[in-house]
Amino acid sequence: MDLRPQWISLWLTPFFGAILLCAFIAFPGCLPPLSAQVPAEMVAEFYAQNASMIRFSMITFNLCAIMLIPFFMTVVVQIKRMSLPSHLLAYSYLAAASTGATLFAIADIFWLIATFRPNRDPQLILLLNDMAWLVFTAPIGAVVVMNLSLALAVYLDARPQPIFPRWVAALNLLTAAAMTPAAAAVVFKTGPLAWDGAVSYWMRTGAFGLYIAVMFFVLRQAISRQAAEQPISTPAAEYKVAP
Repeated sequence: MDLRPQWISLWLTPFFGAILLCAFIAFPGCLPPLSAQVPAEMVAEFYAQNASMIRFSMITFNLCAIMLIPFFMTVVVQIKRMSLPSHLLAYSYLAAASTGATLFAIADIFWLIATFRPNRDPQLILLLNDMAWLVFTAPIGAVVVMNLSLALAVYLDARPQPIFPRWVAALNLLTAAAMTPAAAAVVFKTGPLAWDGAVSYWMRTGAFGLYIAVMFFVLRQAISRQAAEQPISTPAAEYKVAP
């Protein structure tokens, strides 16, 4: 098997990850996150004053965040190498990753729409701001399914030398546990479970970022072992000399 597609997909991750980090820092509403308690007039003023940077960061997210999909598809390829009863868990991981990317893109568009007509009624801009933050924060089900699918696959892998170390299952379970409380952001406007809170925002974002970083090295090790396991192929072409 030619492993170049996996290596390319893997090394796209730090490149686009660095771009996404710059976009995250550039977004005026991220560090710190815009509070869920800010009144409509102040929210409208925030979008009017920061329209250029919001557009820059969100267009960057729109173009580059989807470039992490090859990273997750590399995980899918490695799950399919595991000794499992079927490929069901690999396809579950694939579907969940695609769903999560779609939800992120929708949140990204809501932020952009909020800057599209800065003279809107402040209540409408507040609505778009709420939709952006809540779609970004609360629908964590897709990521949790990713984590649980991979954790179960690692536990069930019957290969003598598992594709991923067993502790990767624990990492995925801990990541799912850290992100699950963010679902409550649709209920709370203050406190750690609000979209700008310590749990729903900081712990959720930090857990996901750490997960990507750790899985990058886990995948690199898995692909390297796959390369070592493959037999070295040599050209077998033979030429006949005409009499």
